[in-house]
Amino acid sequence: MTDALRLEEADDHVLVRLARPAVRNAIDLQTVDELHAVCDRLERSPRTAILVGDGEDFAAGADIGQLVERRRADALRGINSSVFDRIHRLPMPTIALLDGHVLGGGAELAYACDFRIGTPRISIGNPEPGLGIIAAAGGTWRLRELVGEPVAKQVLLAGRILDADAALAVHLVTDIVAPDELLGAGRRLAARIARSVPLAVRLTKSAMHAPRGAHPYIDDLTQAVLFETDEKTERMRAFLDRKEQRS
Repeated sequence: MTDALRLEEADDHVLVRLARPAVRNAIDLQTVDELHAVCDRLERSPRTAILVGDGEDFAAGADIGQLVERRRADALRGINSSVFDRIHRLPMPTIALLDGHVLGGGAELAYACDFRIGTPRISIGNPEPGLGIIAAAGGTWRLRELVGEPVAKQVLLAGRILDADAALAVHLVTDIVAPDELLGAGRRLAARIARSVPLAVRLTKSAMHAPRGAHPYIDDLTQAVLFETDEKTERMRAFLDRKEQRS
């Protein structure tokens, strides 16, 4: 990585730090390119990803200095939407640790993750229409899926900014912790995920993301794969041994 991101690797997760605090971690083309490189790594070697902002903000949006110069062809390339969709489809879960400003493209990056944990000072919203554009990197549909249409319309059409209490009330975030506890909360969640069988977690995520018409076939197929694994047999036998010892 270069200037836009910093990575810290652990056995059970990769910490991805947005590292442009001077501009509140605004997402520019370099950030997008480096996020694609992170996705390459996590697709080849699946682990839980934890995304966090450097400084007191997660990400205050896309880089307006670059957005102002973009035209129709740039929009059709799906610069941000493509990388956020790729993050959403990573094999293992993704965790967004939110602090300060989580706006515009920063909010859409958070929506693309599987889990969101925040601090009391978060502000989450999509002010794009005020700049003459839309939340085109997933905001118009992911937010509706996450919080329901009435709240999504307040945010996307009326410019509502959600504070920590509101984000927690609509389950956009799963927990609110003090800023100095945010990273620890993310690492604990990653460790909890790691206690399960990685392939079972991966296939559960795949089944959850499958379209409604794919069920129950996708569930039966993924279960068939897992039934043939040694780890399934070993863990179930260990469970039965523990149960027998307690009786």
